[in-house]
Amino acid sequence: MDLRNKKILVTGADGFIGSHLVEALLERGYDVRAFVYYNSFNSWGWLDTLSAEKLKSLDVFAGDIRDPNGVSEAMNGCNVVFHLAALIAIPFSYHSPDSYVDTNIKGTLNVLQAARKHGVDRILVTSTSEVYGTAQYTPIDEKHPFQGQSPYSATKIGADRLAESFFRSFETPVVIVRPFNTYGPRQSARAVIPTVVIQLLSGQTELSLGSLTPTRDFNYVKDTAQGFIALAEADATLGQEINIATGVEHTIGDVVSALISELNPAAKIVTDKKRLRPDASEVFRLIGDNTKITTLTPWQPSHDLLMGLRDTIEWFKQPDNLARYKAWLYNV
Repeated sequence: MDLRNKKILVTGADGFIGSHLVEALLERGYDVRAFVYYNSFNSWGWLDTLSAEKLKSLDVFAGDIRDPNGVSEAMNGCNVVFHLAALIAIPFSYHSPDSYVDTNIKGTLNVLQAARKHGVDRILVTSTSEVYGTAQYTPIDEKHPFQGQSPYSATKIGADRLAESFFRSFETPVVIVRPFNTYGPRQSARAVIPTVVIQLLSGQTELSLGSLTPTRDFNYVKDTAQGFIALAEADATLGQEINIATGVEHTIGDVVSALISELNPAAKIVTDKKRLRPDASEVFRLIGDNTKITTLTPWQPSHDLLMGLRDTIEWFKQPDNLARYKAWLYNV
C-alpha cells in the first residue's frame, strides 16, 4: 500500500516509539495526525522535542485512548492507523493491573471499533515480545505459545486476540506488530539502558540494577519505526502477527558492561532487590525470529547493538535531554 496519499493516525504519538514513528513518517512527507494523551499542561510528550518545521506540518489530536468517542473523532478521515498507545511498565502493572486492562485492552477495543466504523484501509496494532514469556524454544517465531508472566503481558495478549478477532469476524484490515526490546533516544528510565546511562552520566559509580542474566533481542528505535512502516506498506501482512526482531540476543549484563566500558570503566554494579521481578514473572530469555518480516517486506535492521548504544549515549549527553531524567529515583 502506498502511504503517500493517505491520512495516517498514530496513537501513542507522544511516547518513545510513537514519537520516532511520527518523525519517520514526516521525514517521508506523509500526512500525519498524532493522537497524544490529553493533559492540562498542553504537553505533547516527546513530540515537543521535534523541530518547529516538523511540528507545523503535524496535525495533533489530544485525547484519551480509553474514551471511545474521542478515539472515533481522532480517526475520522484517516486511512491508516498505527496503534501504539499503551501502558507499558511491567513493575507498575503488578500493583495497578486495572489501569492496564482499561488502557491496553479496552483502549485497543476502542481503536478497533473506530477503525471498523470509519472503514480504514489498514490498522497496525502494537504487540510486544513479552506476550511470549520466557522462550520455550529459540529463536521465537510467531507460532510460539503465549504466556502472561505479568499483568502487562496478559493485557497485551488480550489486545492481540481482540485484534485477531476483528480481522476474522469483520474483515477489519489488521496487522499485529510485535517489536522485541526497543531502545534508543527518548526511552523512559523504567528500561535498563536509559537507567544505566543516566546513572553513569550523573556521576554515579555504583549502579543500582536488577537481574543481569536475562537475555533480550534489542532493536534500535529507528529500526523499529522503519519496521512499522514496512509492515504497513506490504499487502501480504494483512491478518498476520509479525515480529520486529534482530535475531540476536544479549544478556542484560553484557549490555550493562558495554555501557560501563563506554562511559566509566571504574563503575560497579550493585543489586537492588526492589528492581528484581518475582521469579515466576521474570522473562529469562527473548530472541526473536525475524524470518516473516524479512520475507514479507524489505526491512532489515540497520544498527547493531554497539552502534545503537553509542547513538543513545550521545543523545543522553545533551544537557537538555539528561535534565529530563531523575537519576536518583527508581522509575517503576
